[in-house]
Amino acid sequence: MPKRVWFLIIGAFLNTIGNSFLWPLNSIYIHDYLGKSLTIAGIVLMINSLAGVLGNVVGGYLFDRFGGYKTIVGAVIGNLLTLICLVFWHDWPSYVIFLTILGFTGGVVFPSLYAIAGGVWPEGGRKAFNAIFLANNVGVAVGPALAGLVADVSFEYVFIANLIAYLLFFFVAVFLFRRFNTKPQKKDGKTVDKKQSRPEMTAIMILCIALVGCWLAYSQWAATISAHTQTLDISLSQYSLLWTINGLLIVAFQPIVAPLVRRWEQKVKHQLVLGLSLMAVSFVVVAFAGDFKMFAAAMAILTLGEVFFAPVIPLIASQLAPKGSEGFYQGIVNGAATVGRMLGPLVGGIMVDLYDMKALALMLVVLLVLSLIPCIVYDHSLKRAK
Repeated sequence: MPKRVWFLIIGAFLNTIGNSFLWPLNSIYIHDYLGKSLTIAGIVLMINSLAGVLGNVVGGYLFDRFGGYKTIVGAVIGNLLTLICLVFWHDWPSYVIFLTILGFTGGVVFPSLYAIAGGVWPEGGRKAFNAIFLANNVGVAVGPALAGLVADVSFEYVFIANLIAYLLFFFVAVFLFRRFNTKPQKKDGKTVDKKQSRPEMTAIMILCIALVGCWLAYSQWAATISAHTQTLDISLSQYSLLWTINGLLIVAFQPIVAPLVRRWEQKVKHQLVLGLSLMAVSFVVVAFAGDFKMFAAAMAILTLGEVFFAPVIPLIASQLAPKGSEGFYQGIVNGAATVGRMLGPLVGGIMVDLYDMKALALMLVVLLVLSLIPCIVYDHSLKRAK
């Protein structure tokens, strides 16, 4: 891979460590430390994700307008200032306010990372996006594992450790991202032909339906499932270890899935369908899980599905985006994923409060199966246009 892609990998890795410190512990902190119900925790996380949706869209616009370097550095500065405040004020409702701001500033970063990846190595196809995906998930393996260990000592130290982790990303973004061109691409001509770009927009919006369903289900691991494990006498460090397993398996699965991915290089739809199907199977296991081993097995199946599904999404967005709108299209798919993460904790919290974890898990299986439909039909508008 080009050196520029390696810079992005390092940045994405550190960014995810900083973001993932609080991510899996939010529900536990709100429920167990701040004394709020799972439904309230779900609402708080929904607000956080709603801010992330806005951040995704704004981040994509800022990339197309000002370029990746200015967009990312500006967002990281906002994140750092918010984390400093969170170190000193993390009671109720200060925690909600700062968590919302973190959702927005964190959301601004991701569309730029993926848009830059598509621009600096377009001939790499899926490879650049897969590299960012790997970096993000190794960061998820490291961040929650460290956070779980710190939280077992004291939750107060989690906020300080989170600030230190994100400070490292700040230095990488400022000094490494400056070395390559992240200026916005100029559009061909004065404007983009709306009629010509309409099929692409239709295709990406149909695909976003599947993204919402996928990440609504996936978000339960950081919301209801995290709290559910505590009722089964699974420790915080064990729960955090599940995310370590997720990150390590994403790396370990690469040689296994690579031959099939190469065979399906021009058949991204096959990867989408297989990925979602495996995720659905993982929640069948969750429905009957009663100990750490069962949850670890469910996480392993979920991870295999994620390896097929997740890297294809920014690739499709990059292929569909008209020149000069790369950031906007990445913002759309990241925003759709964030909508799923926004709705997930609320829907999951209500389902568990009204019924139980098994009912929620089986509902998610149905949802993921239904999400296969948009993955199958999303490109029909492109075929009709041709």
